[in-house]
Amino acid sequence: SAGAFGRLGLSAPAMSARNINHEIIEELYSEALILADDARAAFDLRFQDNAADCNDLTRVALSIEGLRLMHVLAWLLNHRAYMAGELSDTQLEHCGTLPEERQADADNLARLEPETRALIEESERLHARVARLDRERRADIAVKMPVASLQGRIAKAFATG
Repeated sequence: SAGAFGRLGLSAPAMSARNINHEIIEELYSEALILADDARAAFDLRFQDNAADCNDLTRVALSIEGLRLMHVLAWLLNHRAYMAGELSDTQLEHCGTLPEERQADADNLARLEPETRALIEESERLHARVARLDRERRADIAVKMPVASLQGRIAKAFATG
């Protein structure tokens, strides 16, 4: 989109799609690292300063909400490796899909401090941005490989869960 080009300081005609994706992924990776560091620091300080106030349910809530960031970081690392030539198309397809987003549990959020809830909301927004890239990538693959797309749809239709 034009907004992504401008925010990254890129001009649309000068950049190929691969270079644009590379720049976007690098920007998202930097954001994810900063957010993960902020979340880790917040979680660590909460446990160190208020060890008596942190019950097991709060620890579980923090772990569950922190998992979203780990999924985003894993997706971004896989795509960085792919763009660096360290993963093949097949390897990326095998391990490069972002898990479906789930909304933060209201009971878990209620256990957390406002600053921690704000970090979780930021991680949800980051996940949504990466999920859009993931959907676009999968749609591009489906267009390029209709048989694989059909096989995936058939497998999904007959999946049990």
